Amino acid sequence: MKFLALVASLLVLAGCASGPRYDTSHPSANYDSRIQFVVVHYTSASLERSLQLLTHGDVSSHYLIGDDKSATVYKLMDENQRAWHAGESQWQGRTWLNSSSIGIEIVNPGYKDTPTGRLWYPYSEAQIESLITLLKDISKRNGISPRHIIGHSDIAPLRKLDPGPLFPWKRLAAEGLGLWPNEQAVARQQAVFDTSPLPEIGWFQAQLARLGYDTPQTGELDVATRHVLAAFQMHYRPARFDGTPDAQTAALLLVLNQTK
Repeated sequence: MKFLALVASLLVLAGCASGPRYDTSHPSANYDSRIQFVVVHYTSASLERSLQLLTHGDVSSHYLIGDDKSATVYKLMDENQRAWHAGESQWQGRTWLNSSSIGIEIVNPGYKDTPTGRLWYPYSEAQIESLITLLKDISKRNGISPRHIIGHSDIAPLRKLDPGPLFPWKRLAAEGLGLWPNEQAVARQQAVFDTSPLPEIGWFQAQLARLGYDTPQTGELDVATRHVLAAFQMHYRPARFDGTPDAQTAALLLVLNQTK
């Protein structure tokens, strides 16, 4: 009797283990990729330390590009898994971008402060070439818009500075991997702003929000707005990113928001 009861229990468990059965003969065509954005970072650490932090620390990313001669690309997790790289973030109204993005970290010290000012560290040619190859592959597989390849400072301008002013956004855009304004159009528009009153702060805030930045709509040049302006300038005008609204910044915003 005990033997029969044991057999019956095993059969029940076997049935449970098999799980539900599905008919997969009617796949839906109504879907897109969970992945909508790619966010680029620098690590502010050595390769060894970066690997340790990204695999056993409190943060993670899908990929890490090393600073070795060949700029090795380390795949640290499957793209369908959610990495902890973006933190509190927002872009084009979407928040907490960990759930909808792929994170790429690049081994780079970031910057150091010196008596003569802040010194930023450049990326190697090998790192940029590895990044371009990786981004093209990710974008093609996931149908990611060039507008949705962004930096950590774009999605968290009050907290982050990476990938910094030496990151080659213009070069990536030339490869179809980012947004960049037509420089002739910017020059023409800047000439207009140079000879007329600068738009009010509320205009800058609205234009920044339209582009995707999480921007206060206070009509005042408050601390948060300065941070967002600086993040925008660091991306599109890295020669000067002081968070001050000016004619060139206005022209850049206007042309970018008119770019298809």
